[in-house]
Amino acid sequence: MRVVSLVPSLTEAVAVTAPRLLVGATDYCTHPAGLDVARVGGSKYPDLDRVRALRPDLVLLNVEENRKADAEALRAAGVPVRVTYPRTVPEALRELADLLAALGVPDDPGWLRAARRAWAASEPAPTRRAVVPVWRRPWVVLGSDTFAGDVLRRLGVANAYAAHPERYPRPELAELRSREPDLVVLPDEPYRFTADDGPEAFPGTPCALLSGRHLTWYGPSLAEAPALLAGQLDRSVVHPG
Repeated sequence: MRVVSLVPSLTEAVAVTAPRLLVGATDYCTHPAGLDVARVGGSKYPDLDRVRALRPDLVLLNVEENRKADAEALRAAGVPVRVTYPRTVPEALRELADLLAALGVPDDPGWLRAARRAWAASEPAPTRRAVVPVWRRPWVVLGSDTFAGDVLRRLGVANAYAAHPERYPRPELAELRSREPDLVVLPDEPYRFTADDGPEAFPGTPCALLSGRHLTWYGPSLAEAPALLAGQLDRSVVHPG
């Protein structure tokens, strides 16, 4: 089977489990390090001619990561696609197991078994309420029904916008501040928040800088995500303003 992945987390999952199957990936597929496959452009705007030229038996996409128009164009060209859309950790673990089985992997790989163990602990009651920006200029935050929101909830952090009708609302900064969160969670992707870019917008409020890969990717990183993110959540910084 020849697989092209347009989803960075799935690229990593296939590359570390069945590397001979993977023939193409996006420019943003950064893991595992040293991945040597054909590149087909970005996730949002892949070069579909390049994808088709690789003669894939399957192209992997995600509802959030990729455009519906590209999935439809590939199907119309006779290229089989598999579209993922996990919104909780259990859904992600199930979808990963189903995908690997469909690729002919006979047994769950060690990283997937480790991820199940890592997330099997009982969920703590939320002790902090957080605003979770994923972009600025304009500000975009996690809203309802998101995978990253479920990850945080399982780590004891309640999303202040979890009940919002939109999955990625765009409130003004003044509104974000008016929520008076206990914590502001700032991942380093898709927007690369840093200690010098993000906390200054929320003076006096603790800000936790998180690995966006461990917060939003569903793949091998899930095995280490709970411990790594919990540590980052506890190392918040406060900008004096």
